[in-house]
Amino acid sequence: MAAVCEICGKGPGFGKSVSHSHRRTSRRWNPNIQSVRATSTPGGNKHRVNVCTSCLKAGKVSRG
Repeated sequence: MAAVCEICGKGPGFGKSVSHSHRRTSRRWNPNIQSVRATSTPGGNKHRVNVCTSCLKAGKVSRG
């Protein structure tokens, strides 16, 4: 599953992991993506969408 929200387009953030001795290695921070059943319109067909939890919390997805 791709780490991209289908509502807001939020994707992974990239950066460096820094150890105690200051060695840097590449890493990525993935958004919290959940696969939920949602409707596009009220009373419409339900289908699976990959959305981040910030969109779920903000009510941008109707799970009815």
